[in-house]
Amino acid sequence: MNQQAEEVSRMYGNKLRVRVSGICIENNEVLLVNHQGVNVENEFWAPPGGGMDFGFSAEENLIREFREETGLEIKINRFLCVNEFIGPPLHAVELFFLVEITNGKLKVGLEPEFKKGIEIIKNVEFKDWNWIQKSKAANLHNLLNIITSINDLSTLKGYFLQKKNK
Repeated sequence: MNQQAEEVSRMYGNKLRVRVSGICIENNEVLLVNHQGVNVENEFWAPPGGGMDFGFSAEENLIREFREETGLEIKINRFLCVNEFIGPPLHAVELFFLVEITNGKLKVGLEPEFKKGIEIIKNVEFKDWNWIQKSKAANLHNLLNIITSINDLSTLKGYFLQKKNK
């Protein structure tokens, strides 16, 4: 296990984590963050987002997470869906919102709760449908594997479950 994977397991393992994430679509591409230490191949792409801090609303947490991970300021348009991930040692309930960029310049951000020198964000990019289709399912967030086009992301509704056994 590499240093990033150890830190992810230490920080988030064996407890329920409530997360917020934003679906940001521009020019028929979706904004994704490449995390290392989340799966075996160190190549995991997911919409920007992160854990909720006590005392702040889901929307306030999402605005903070977007700024930290991408350098972008956003406006939240509406709630989309819930995704639950159970893959020991991780268990997360994720609230997804449709968002749009209002300001800022796209950059690779940081995860401030990790030890100095341990970075889990490798890249932040807009990706098109062809790229998603060619990617390995294990390297993509569950929601990216259940859609048939980028536009499907903006119409997601309901509850989705991804369960993996180690």
